[in-house]
Amino acid sequence: MSNHRRKTCANMAEVREAIDAIDRDLVALLADRLHFIAEAARIKQNRDLVRDDVRVADVLAKVRQTAEQKGTDADLIVAVFRELVERSIAREFQLFDGLN
Repeated sequence: MSNHRRKTCANMAEVREAIDAIDRDLVALLADRLHFIAEAARIKQNRDLVRDDVRVADVLAKVRQTAEQKGTDADLIVAVFRELVERSIAREFQLFDGLN
């Protein structure tokens, strides 16, 4: 993982370089997250356990709190995570069905 610091860039090349590095790290983190989605699909005994609305609300609340602590746009971050969570649930259903 790169060590990203919020810095003032001298030009667009620096901005793009920083964004590209962050994107590479995000892809790696998302790949790790998807690994654990697959683990959940493997471990869960019942298809009804795949979607857990209480857990979804908990994840989004934690994301909002973290975004606020970081001083960034919490609404935007929560919206991105809501999409990520919904797509992760869809993927988990797909994996669960493939295993069972």
